[in-house]
Order: sequence, then structure tokens, then C-alpha cells
Amino acid sequence: MFRSSKKFVPTYIIIILNLIVYAYTSILGGNAMETSYEVLLLYGQVNYFVLYWGRYWQLFTAIFVHVNIMHLLGNMFFLLIFGLRAEEFFSIKEYLLIYLLSGLAGNMLTLLLPLTTVSAGASGAIFGLFGACTIYFRRAVGQSIVSALMFSFFLLIISAGLNVNILAHLGGLVVGLLIGYLLASTRSKMVYEYRYSI
Repeated sequence: MFRSSKKFVPTYIIIILNLIVYAYTSILGGNAMETSYEVLLLYGQVNYFVLYWGRYWQLFTAIFVHVNIMHLLGNMFFLLIFGLRAEEFFSIKEYLLIYLLSGLAGNMLTLLLPLTTVSAGASGAIFGLFGACTIYFRRAVGQSIVSALMFSFFLLIISAGLNVNILAHLGGLVVGLLIGYLLASTRSKMVYEYRYSI
């Protein structure tokens, strides 16, 4: 049920990647404390550009771009916490699947916001890891998932605030919960079938 986190270190790799991207955008924009608006228009997610100019790649690049240094450090802190936990439960392929699909889902849900919306950050992907871990553990050990759902959406609510993309958080969280539940259900079924086939 649980996996050794010593076999792979996707969390550290993703953190380093985010730091490299921030360094690049800082050099490009000429400011180490915050990402310039011009750079955000290029690599962040601009709803108008995605929907009317076909810049669909922004749905992906925006996962690795951060608005300022505090935004980056805050996200990397929570990525470290939830990411290392996820390494105990999931293979590297599952981990990356959860991270990327959650991030993309959060950004796609962001398209429901006004066309002028400019967003960036890894929080949708991080919420996905959190949701996957929370529900996976409850499901894998045979506990009720209700508490996991309540806790997940409580964290979602308290994360809301000024200039916070709550839709990105919601999209990432829902996808993470779904993938975590499916993985735990599949493994529980496999264990059950193995036990009663011998």
C-alpha cells in the first residue's frame, strides 16, 4: 500500500524546476522580486489569449510560473509537505500524472473567469497532490472518505482570499481526489482478489 520515497524524488525535481523557471522569468523581466506583467502575458495564463488566440500551451506553462517571490516560496513550501507525502503512496508516473492533470484541470476551470484574467502558479497541482493523498490514505486503510472530503474542502475554503484563484484550487483538488480514490480502489480490489484466490 505504501511506497518508499527513497526510490524517487519527484518533489525535489519539481521544486528545482520551479526555481529555474522563476530565475528565468526574473532575468527576462529584469526583476527578481516579482514577475513582470509582460512575462506573465507570455508564460502565464491569459484567458483571452487561450480562448481567442489559441495559446493553449499557456494552460501548461502557467503551472510553473509564479507572480512574485512570496508566491513561489509559499507554493514550494506546501509542495514540499504534500509532495513528500505523495511519494509514499504513488509511483513516479502516478505522482506526475496527478500533479500535471490537477494543474491543467485548475487552469481549465480558470477559463470560466473573465477574459481579462491573468493567472499563474502551481497551487492547482499542489491541491491535487493534497487531495490525492488525503483520500488515498482513507480509502486504502478502509476508512470512510467523508472525513477526507470534508477536510479537503475546508482547506479549499480557508485558502480563499484576495487575488487567490479559487477555481484553480478547486479544479486541482477535485481531480486529485478522483485520481487518488481510483488508485486506492484499484489496489484494494487487487489485494482482495489476491487474498481470496490462494
